[in-house]
Amino acid sequence: MKKRFQKIYIEITNICNLNCSFCPKTIRGYINMSVKQFENIAKEIKNYTNLVYLHVKGEPLMHPDFRNILKICEENSLMVNLTTNGTLLKNNIDILLNSKCIRQINISVHSIVENKKDIEDITLYMNDVFYCVDKLSYKYIISYRLWNVLDIKENEHNKLLLDMIGEKYMKSNLYLLAKENSSIKLKDNIYLNQDIEFKWPKIDDEELTTKGTCLGLKNQIAILVNGDVVPCCLDENANIKLGNIFEKSLEEILNSKKSISIIKGFNDNKLVERLCRTCGFRKKFESKVLSKKIFVDKRIFLEKTYNKSEKV
Repeated sequence: MKKRFQKIYIEITNICNLNCSFCPKTIRGYINMSVKQFENIAKEIKNYTNLVYLHVKGEPLMHPDFRNILKICEENSLMVNLTTNGTLLKNNIDILLNSKCIRQINISVHSIVENKKDIEDITLYMNDVFYCVDKLSYKYIISYRLWNVLDIKENEHNKLLLDMIGEKYMKSNLYLLAKENSSIKLKDNIYLNQDIEFKWPKIDDEELTTKGTCLGLKNQIAILVNGDVVPCCLDENANIKLGNIFEKSLEEILNSKKSISIIKGFNDNKLVERLCRTCGFRKKFESKVLSKKIFVDKRIFLEKTYNKSEKV
């Protein structure tokens, strides 16, 4: 049976071991979600999705009970997409290899450029990542994420990353192929995903538009480390708080006036919440929706033309 959401983000920790300029500091306190809290959430959401992402902010492998987090996912038939900066992969390799619920591991290799300015440090980091990927790719889909393509040709460290990845997988001059929203297959189960650096929306930013749509509350929601439920993974400060899953059931939260109003707005091409009106990342969803609409409209036109010619 198809479930309501394609994925649900659960922020098991908002603590990170790196300091990246593209990831603004949270204004919330730094905490880990308890195992018991996560277990309660897993039981609550399993009828709404088959897939969870274990982050909004924070590095999920920083969670002290990460092994038990995965075990709870297994017990509740939840598959996991893990997004990590890659620095702690080697420390957790046995936990990851022994998991039965992981589907995909995304490694944000662009994060290391922000934190390791020495070429030797970047090389050591990538060698550790390659070691882990060699083992993990036999079980899971692996995606190297390089989400700063506008900076690749000007930044020697970015070029170094791509040269190392290219040499590893015998793909030459990968930096020449860098472009927005692209994916290159490097090997079975291993991909290079490239995109532009995105800007986190801020409630105080200038509004971009009042019209538009989004996949928030349609194919995804996010649950922050304190239990606050928000429409999408970019609402890192709960500016659009729909409710708290430790205080209300998910059904109550999703059927609230606020949730219904937001969905109706998206369906009517109207951005009800101010944060949505400052979000540039949302345009990616709009382009996909528009492309799909154009395809459907074109198909209907061709079908009508064909049926008319048949009658003639």
